[in-house]
Amino acid sequence: MPAALTDDTANQFWAQLFGPGTSIVGIVLYVLAVVALWRVFTKAGWPGILAIIPIVNVFILVKIAGFSAWMTLLLIIPIVNIVFSIIVAIRVGRGFGKGGVFSFFLLWLLSIIGLYIIGFGSARYTKPA
Repeated sequence: MPAALTDDTANQFWAQLFGPGTSIVGIVLYVLAVVALWRVFTKAGWPGILAIIPIVNVFILVKIAGFSAWMTLLLIIPIVNIVFSIIVAIRVGRGFGKGGVFSFFLLWLLSIIGLYIIGFGSARYTKPA
């Protein structure tokens, strides 16, 4: 009897984790991220429609940070990906005239909020040297 109870509990867990409610939340977050990235890309001189394509938008964000698109491959390497993503966030923030604290907290930890502030705010993009 306990095995059946355990199986039922596990099934409920997986159903909640990957159920339709989770999918809707994921789609909503994706749409919010695309809208924010679209505005940021447009301000930086890139076509905004590139924000819709999942992998390409990361390449463009790395380009906005002033790195080669090939540097995006660093995001595949464990531990290095965390450090590189922080560096990209700080460089993107610097390109839009924001400081390191703003970049770390609002472009790395809470990226959607930071991208909305940059995209819809008065920040102007200056290409990194």
